[in-house]
Amino acid sequence: MPSNITTLESTRVTENSGLDSRETIVAVATPHGQGGIGIVRLSGCEVVQIASQILSADPEPGQIKYCSFLDSNSEAIDCGIALLFRSPHSYTGEDILEFQGHGSPIILDLIVKRCIELGARPAEPGEFSKRAFLNGRIDLAQAEAIADLINSSTESAARSALRSMKGELSIKVEKLAEKLTELRMLIEASIDFPEEEIDYLSELGVLQRLELLVGQFDEVESCMKQGRLLRDGLKVVLTGLPNAGKSSLLNSLAKQDRAIVSDLPGTTRDTLEQIIDLDGIPMEIVDTAGIRDTQDEIEAEGVRRAKRVQQEADLVLLVVDDDATDQVVIERLLASHDRLPVLLVRNKIDLTGRGKSNDSMVTCISVKTGKGLSDLKEKIKLLVGYAGDQEGMLMARQRHIDALMRAKTSLNAGIEQLKQHQAGEMLAEDLSLCYRALAEITGDITSDELLGMIFSSFCIGK
Repeated sequence: MPSNITTLESTRVTENSGLDSRETIVAVATPHGQGGIGIVRLSGCEVVQIASQILSADPEPGQIKYCSFLDSNSEAIDCGIALLFRSPHSYTGEDILEFQGHGSPIILDLIVKRCIELGARPAEPGEFSKRAFLNGRIDLAQAEAIADLINSSTESAARSALRSMKGELSIKVEKLAEKLTELRMLIEASIDFPEEEIDYLSELGVLQRLELLVGQFDEVESCMKQGRLLRDGLKVVLTGLPNAGKSSLLNSLAKQDRAIVSDLPGTTRDTLEQIIDLDGIPMEIVDTAGIRDTQDEIEAEGVRRAKRVQQEADLVLLVVDDDATDQVVIERLLASHDRLPVLLVRNKIDLTGRGKSNDSMVTCISVKTGKGLSDLKEKIKLLVGYAGDQEGMLMARQRHIDALMRAKTSLNAGIEQLKQHQAGEMLAEDLSLCYRALAEITGDITSDELLGMIFSSFCIGK
């Protein structure tokens, strides 16, 4: 292998990145508040020394030890289970001690203070996971999946986050990197024999292999976009004229009476949000004031807020009264949302007898009878590109997708260089950029600023 070609694993970041691994850190690892069990986590090089002074009995690595947790006067703070994990066979890759006692905030705070007295310091948000990453126990995508698993709001999101936490997303990325590395090796070899470059690359089918690799990039991209929907969810805004049935639709989708429903136009004067589970996608539905000219100052402010919140939406549901709204009004309303995907929802078809629409941008429903609501949900998923809860779906973040897109852009640029100029050197440079973008996903090439941003959003104690 040429010396300048490396794999993702061999470029893993191992610098401290602002972290002093000699320091021992401590934090409560369970949620704040009272509970049956509370856990304090300790990690670092002084764990064994601290354990000898705070525990009434020496724990054996990997063994459950029931003992007392002692203060500076050797009096019991609490009694419970101590678990010791020795480096490198622990979550952080360092020595770890977990105190599992009673879930009183006072008791947990006393244990933490005692550990600090003995040389530990309070952990920063996400610092345990950051150490696990820096010590090579997990990669960056796995670390992010841990936070996503904790914050999952649907079953599908939790299952996808767990798969990513186990490394399935990283494996897909690393397989792309391996194929890319193989091609880079061939191209580097061709550069060593410039007089044979064109024939050599052609003979090895480099172009065909590059184009096949693009297709594999597309598959991973599709997988990531599905996972991003599970993680970030959707924001769907209900808009339209007064009395079209927006609030009734919100109540129907939420399966509870969240919005006040009245025959009087202008009942809704503010935004009203509700999160529902749309076949695995966390979907925030926002009901808004009906769009119309009004002299009522409060209703007018509601209309302004409705227009403002629409700019933050992933999708707008334009709800119209199928029995009362003519096509000219519909076209005017649609034209006012030219920057966003809009699904036209024809409500009250129980009065008009209208059937199902084959147009992907139109759905016909009756909130009163429930007819057409399943079609509405399917078209929402279609418009946002959600293919449903799939076994291989993996949790992903927007930064993963952005990095993959940059990688694919460089890959396509390299293909064009080969097609137009037969330039091995320029192709090699594009593939190097492609590789670096891929490496950002797993954290094999990353910045301290990015690490700080990611881990600062974690819970303290994780």
